[in-house]
Amino acid sequence: MSTAALINLVRNGGYQVRRRAVLTSRLLQDEKRPTAACYSFTSERRASRFDSDGSGRPTTWDTFGIWDNRIDEPILLPPSIKYGKPIPKVSLTKVGCATHIGKRKENEDRFNYAQLTEDVLYFAVYDGHGGAAAADFCDKYMEKYIKEFLAQEENLENVLNKAFIEINKAYERHAQLDADATLMNAGTTATVALLRDGIELVVASVGDSRALLCRKGKAMKLTIDHTPERKEEKERIRKCGGFITWNSLGQPHVNGRLAMTRSIGDLDLKNRGVIAQPETKRVQLHHADDSFLVLTTDGINFMVNSQEICDFINQCHDPTEAAHVVIEQAIQFGTEDNSTVVIVPFGAWGKYKSSEINFSFSRSFASSGRWA
Repeated sequence: MSTAALINLVRNGGYQVRRRAVLTSRLLQDEKRPTAACYSFTSERRASRFDSDGSGRPTTWDTFGIWDNRIDEPILLPPSIKYGKPIPKVSLTKVGCATHIGKRKENEDRFNYAQLTEDVLYFAVYDGHGGAAAADFCDKYMEKYIKEFLAQEENLENVLNKAFIEINKAYERHAQLDADATLMNAGTTATVALLRDGIELVVASVGDSRALLCRKGKAMKLTIDHTPERKEEKERIRKCGGFITWNSLGQPHVNGRLAMTRSIGDLDLKNRGVIAQPETKRVQLHHADDSFLVLTTDGINFMVNSQEICDFINQCHDPTEAAHVVIEQAIQFGTEDNSTVVIVPFGAWGKYKSSEINFSFSRSFASSGRWA
């Protein structure tokens, strides 16, 4: 779109374009919380990507629907024009997060979120084991490696693949130079999500921390746990000379100690098939249907199923409240492990409240038990 056309579009809509081409919400005189704004993208009564039926009523935030506690954010103009639908800004100030030590001596979970570039946001959870060293390392340096590969690579799945492999190599160098021998046995899960232009969501993971998307009120799993129970994971471990044993709770472990088949760290098991190569998934968001992204560690996952997580969050007014509710429910259900949750609200936040929650009474009340 030309500069002149862009200026004309903004004039017709009666709104300002902020730096980084964000179309702002209407300013209220009393500076109270803004009401739902209607963005007019054209003054002509003809069909367009923002006025598909030619009615003169362009697609706006209000097309998503009206409900009590939706989150109104500015519309990102260039991506909205590119994809032909309004794409709201995902604000880091609206992200909800919480962590709890459980009954452990130390909280080895870590979480983070940040804006990496003008158009890319980063969200992550790390669940350390054998100490917090590997989780701390990822928490400190993962952003750095992702930024480096973002400068070289357009494909976000490739970016995350390279970042995971490189940070594992960096951790190995760090552990070899450090006098603390326990660093060789420390490791961590890593579940990382990148959001570009408010619409392209890519998730990469190793281990058993999870990511899910709430779409139309239903849980959409974005990750699969890397455990020895998966046939292809078990075969790789055995081909590399590793073995699988089961503890007293019936949980499989690699070489008698590790409950996952992929991780950052665990350097003593890297030659036994435990790899740092992540599995990735790419999703295009539909803000009219997608309520939120949630990242969780296994202190929550092993106690609360994916749909229950969605249902609990959908009962809450804002993501911060929701994060604490999820933690509290995991504790009530009997978790003993560290528990961490990060909730990222999207366009349909608050839209799919349900009057009842279906509980899974068959859940296991045993803790995750990473160590045999």
